[in-house]
Amino acid sequence: MLTPDQVNQYHRDGFVTPEYRVPETVLTDIRAAHERLVERHPEFSDYCSALLAYDPWYLSVARIPEILDMVEQVMGQDIALWNCSFFAKPARVGTKTPWHQDGEYWPIEPLATCTVWIAVDASTPDNGCLQVIPGSHRERRLATHEKNDAPGLALNLELSETEFDASEAVDIVLEPGQVSLHDVYLYHGSEANQSPNPRRGMTLRYMPTTSVYCHDQPTRFQREGPLVMSERTVFLMRGGDRSGKNDFRVRH
Repeated sequence: MLTPDQVNQYHRDGFVTPEYRVPETVLTDIRAAHERLVERHPEFSDYCSALLAYDPWYLSVARIPEILDMVEQVMGQDIALWNCSFFAKPARVGTKTPWHQDGEYWPIEPLATCTVWIAVDASTPDNGCLQVIPGSHRERRLATHEKNDAPGLALNLELSETEFDASEAVDIVLEPGQVSLHDVYLYHGSEANQSPNPRRGMTLRYMPTTSVYCHDQPTRFQREGPLVMSERTVFLMRGGDRSGKNDFRVRH
C-alpha cells in the first residue's frame, strides 16, 4: 500500500514510486510472454500499444491485488482496465518517446487514468528511463501537441516546446520489479536507448468508472487493426460501473 505521504506526492507531483515490487516469478512470466509476442509479431520488438489484443495473459498482471490496492488509493474503488502496453526499447535501437501527455491520445470522458509502469529490466538514464515534469498535471488540461511523424519515435504527437521547460525534468530510475504510478495529465517522455542493455517496461492503464471509454469517439492517433484506440476492450477490475455507460463487451 502507498503511505499517506506517497498518496500526497502522487496528487502533488503527478507521480510516485512506491515500495512495492513485482515478484521475480511474475517478472519471469512477463519476459516469457513478451518473447512469445515478439516471436509471433517481430514488428513489436520495440513497442506494442495493444498487448491484450494479442495475449489476454497480461490480465493476470493487471489483477495483482497489491497493484489494484495502490490504484484504488489514488483513484477510488471502482476501477476499469482499458489498456496494457509494452515499451521494450531494445539495446542500441530502442526508440525515443517524445514529450507528451497520455490523455492527448485517449477517448475517455471525463479524462482520467492512472498508469502503472512496471520495470521489467533496470530503467536508467543510460537506457532511456522515463522522464517527467513534476506538477505538470495540476492544471488538469491538455497542452498544445504537434504532430511529428519522424522516424525513430514511439508516438507521433509531442508537446510544443513552448509548453514546458525540459530542464525541470526528473528521471524515474527503477530496478527490475519496481513500479511507478503517474497521472494522465503529467508531462513525460524518454530518450532513445543507445546503451548495450534493454529497457523493457510494461504499462497498465486504469480509469475510474465514473469516466466513460468512448468507443465511438475518433482520436488523433489512429492506425489500422487493434492499435485503433476506439477498439480497445474495457475490463471491470473492481467495484461497479459508476457511469452506467461503459461497454465491457469484447472488441479485440
